[in-house]
Amino acid sequence: MNAPTPYLLLPGTARDALTFYGAVFGCGVQVHTLEELGRTDGPADAVAHGYLVDGPVSLFAADADDGAPLRCEGLMLALLGAAAPEVLRSWFTGLAEGGRVVDDLQSRPWGATDGQVVDRYGLHWLIGFEAEG
Repeated sequence: MNAPTPYLLLPGTARDALTFYGAVFGCGVQVHTLEELGRTDGPADAVAHGYLVDGPVSLFAADADDGAPLRCEGLMLALLGAAAPEVLRSWFTGLAEGGRVVDDLQSRPWGATDGQVVDRYGLHWLIGFEAEG
């Protein structure tokens, strides 16, 4: 069974966002424009469908038809134990660039380390790992 994959509808920033996430997570990026797909319902260079490839994180994105900003209320994307602690620390730092740290990456009383960040595109991330041993 596959896990759910987030599909972001962004206000004309899908290409930039996918490039950013690809750099943070070490993924390749595939982007298909409206023109490539034979669509005429928006600007020819708008992203009709894009995604991360060959990396540890799955994510899809497209430019929203109405240009409305991404709104993510009551939702976090969790990367808990998804990679080695040093990699997760790097992802946290990368996602925080141009974004906002909600709760710094720190050791918790129960022995885990975690933190939260809202990235420059408005996604809320929870990143963490079990105690390093």
